[in-house]
Amino acid sequence: MAPYRTILSFLLLFILSFAAQASSILTIGQEAIRLTDFRVEYFTDDSQSLSYEEVRKQTFQETTSSTSLGAKAAVTWFRFTLRNSSLKARALLLHLPSAYHARSVDIFQERSQNLIDQASVDLNDASDHLLMYQGTVVYPFTVPLGETVVVYVRSHVYSHQWFSLEIYDNARSRQALVGGHLDIALLVGILLAMVLYNALLYFATSKSENIFYSLYLISGLAWIALSYGLLGKAFNIYGDAVFVLNLALITMPIFLLLFMMSIFETEEFYPTEHRVLQGMLALLAITLVYGLFDAVGALKPAASLAVLLMVVTFSVGISLLRKGHPLVKYFLVGHTFFVVFNGIAVLYYKGLVAPNYINGHGVGIGIVLEALTLAFIISYRIKVLENIRSKQNEFKQQAATDPLTQLYNRRQIVSEGEYIGEKARAAGEPLSVIALDIDHFKAVNDEHGHHVGDSALVDIAGILRQYSRDTDLVARVGGEEFVILLPGADHAEARSCAELIRRGVERHVVDAGDGLDVRITVSIGVAEVDTAMESVESAVNRADKALYEAKALGRNRVCCSEAVAGGASF
Repeated sequence: MAPYRTILSFLLLFILSFAAQASSILTIGQEAIRLTDFRVEYFTDDSQSLSYEEVRKQTFQETTSSTSLGAKAAVTWFRFTLRNSSLKARALLLHLPSAYHARSVDIFQERSQNLIDQASVDLNDASDHLLMYQGTVVYPFTVPLGETVVVYVRSHVYSHQWFSLEIYDNARSRQALVGGHLDIALLVGILLAMVLYNALLYFATSKSENIFYSLYLISGLAWIALSYGLLGKAFNIYGDAVFVLNLALITMPIFLLLFMMSIFETEEFYPTEHRVLQGMLALLAITLVYGLFDAVGALKPAASLAVLLMVVTFSVGISLLRKGHPLVKYFLVGHTFFVVFNGIAVLYYKGLVAPNYINGHGVGIGIVLEALTLAFIISYRIKVLENIRSKQNEFKQQAATDPLTQLYNRRQIVSEGEYIGEKARAAGEPLSVIALDIDHFKAVNDEHGHHVGDSALVDIAGILRQYSRDTDLVARVGGEEFVILLPGADHAEARSCAELIRRGVERHVVDAGDGLDVRITVSIGVAEVDTAMESVESAVNRADKALYEAKALGRNRVCCSEAVAGGASF
C-alpha cells in the first residue's frame, strides 16, 4: 500500500499546485520572502462606493503587482491570495510603496472567507499613522501553517491609478524601507544644483531666459519630489495639502514655452512660431487657472496635454532649425530626450504599457536630461555673446590704436585726455604732458625708403614703452609725432622721463638692412598741466610749442613750457 500512497501524495500535490497556479494563489515556504513581481487581481469601482462585502462578489481581472490603470480607475480594488506551505506560521509585511500619492488606502484580510482584520489610512491624516512609514503603507499580517489568506486593498487616488504591492518577511522589509528613493534624491540634487548655477548666471547676465529656466527647474524638481514620494519620505506630509503641487506638471511646460520664446527671440524674428507657442501657452494657462479651483479635474487631461505640448514644441523647433537658428539644434537634442521619455511615461500613466523602472520614471529622467541640455544652451549663448563682446572690444581697440606702432592714436588721446585731467583735478594730483617729434624724419624716408622710416617709428614706439610707466598714455598723433600723458608726474618727473627717452633714442640704431645702420634723434617738449586753470588740450599745445623751440635750438634736446592760461586742440 505504501507505493500507492506515495503516488497518490504526488498526484495530490500536483493537483494542488495546478489549482494554485490556476487561481493565482501565491505559495510560500521556508525561504526568505521578497515578492515584488507577482500576479494579482483587480476590480475598478466606478461608483466609488462599494463596500468590501459587495466587492467580494465582483469579477476581478488579472494584472501584475505593479500596475498602471490610467485616469478612469480612481477607486480600484486589488486582491491576492497567499498560501503557507511551510512548517510554521509566517509573519509577513505588505508594502504599498506608492501609497503616498493616494487619497486613502483600505486593507481587508480574510481567512476561510471570514474577515479577520482590516485597516484604513486616510492620507490627509497619515503623518502619525502607525502603518505609514515615509510614504509607504506597511501592513503586518500572519499566514498560519497550512492555511490561506486573501488580502483586499482598496486604492483611492486623485487622478491616475498607478500602484504597487510588495510582500516581505521582517528582514527584507527593513532593507526595502531603508534603501528606497536614492535615485530620486539624485535627480532632485542635480536639479537643485542647476537652479543655483542658473541663479548665478542671472545675476551675471540679467537675461529673462534665466528666470524662466529657473522656474522650469523648480517646477520640475517639485513634481519629481512629490510624484516619486520624496516629500513624503523627507517631510512625512501627504494628502490634499501636497497634491496641489502636482500642478507643477502644468507650470513646468508654461516656463519651458516662455524659455523658448525668450532664448529664440521668436516675437522679434519668428512671428508665426511665436503665435503657435502663444496658443499653447494660453491653453496651459487656462488649465492652470482651472487647476487652482479643481486640481483633480485639471490633471485628468494632463497626459493628453503633454502629447500636444510635445507636438507643438518639437514642430516649432524643427521650423526654427530649417530657418537656421544656431541654438535650436541643441534644444532639439534635449527635447528629443524629453519627448521620448515623457512619451513612454504618458503610455504608462494611461495604463497602455507594462510597468517598469524606465516607464515609471520617464518624466523625471526626461526632465533632467532636457534641463541639462537647456543649461548647455544658456552657457553656449553666453559664450556666443562673450565672443561678440570680445569682437566689439577688438574693433574698439583697433579704432583706438595706430596699426603700425600699436600705440594709441590721436582719437584715443583726445577722448581719454580730458577724463585723465578731470581725475587728476578731483584727486589733486599732478599731470604732465610730453610732445615728441623725430628729427629730420623726411630725410630718413627719402634717403633709405619708407620701410626704414616705418622701422624707425616702430623702434621709437618700443623706446617710449620702455621708459614710460604702466599708468602713462602713449600715442602716435601724426606721421612722426608722439604724445605721452603722465598722470601723477609733476614738471620735474616729466622732464626726467623725457630726458631718458631722448638719450635712449640717441643711443638706438635702426637696422636699415644690407648691413646699414641709421641713427635718429628726437626733439621733445614738456608741460605740466595746471588742472585748476587749463585743459589737457591746452597743455599739449604748450608742450608742442616747447618741442618746436627744441627744434629751433638745434634739435635732439628737451625744452619745457611754463603754465599759461588758455586752451587749444590737437
